[in-house]
Amino acid sequence: MPEFEDDLGPDAQDETPPSPTIEAAHFRSVLGHYATGVTIITAEHDGKPYGLAANSFTSVSLDPPLVSFCAAHSSTTWPHIKAAGHFCVNILGEHQEELSRLFARSGADKFAGVGYSKVATGAPVIADVLGFLDCMIEAEHEAGDHVIVVGRVHDLDINQEGRPLLFFRGGYGRFDA
Repeated sequence: MPEFEDDLGPDAQDETPPSPTIEAAHFRSVLGHYATGVTIITAEHDGKPYGLAANSFTSVSLDPPLVSFCAAHSSTTWPHIKAAGHFCVNILGEHQEELSRLFARSGADKFAGVGYSKVATGAPVIADVLGFLDCMIEAEHEAGDHVIVVGRVHDLDINQEGRPLLFFRGGYGRFDA
């Protein structure tokens, strides 16, 4: 029986196959079929509150307690959150769709008329959110047109019970249980 270096035979080369061409609209459409929760990431920098809407939030680790979200390189808010060195994840309830729309816009005075308190880091916790996680930036990882931000959770709590605001197939939805 002949001996080969691997199952591909002696002439196989270690070549990485070319990346497939995937249309952005199709990519977004397929991923839109995955429901996500909606959060607002906030921080205070130079005495001013900043915030951005994010549905890319996820838990990363229990020990140590780590979470992450993704920020677009084109974001005008992310540089302020990065400079602050901390952030607060505000978990939105189903009644906060308009708030999510406000914080998804660029250039708006997002905190005008929005009630909030501050956590230990100074980051805003928006009034009436379901819960919050107060974090220090632990790491950043470049990923295409975004940066993956990992935060170490230093404080967290549930503000109220309620149903989450969801994002699904390009629109907002509700969870019926």
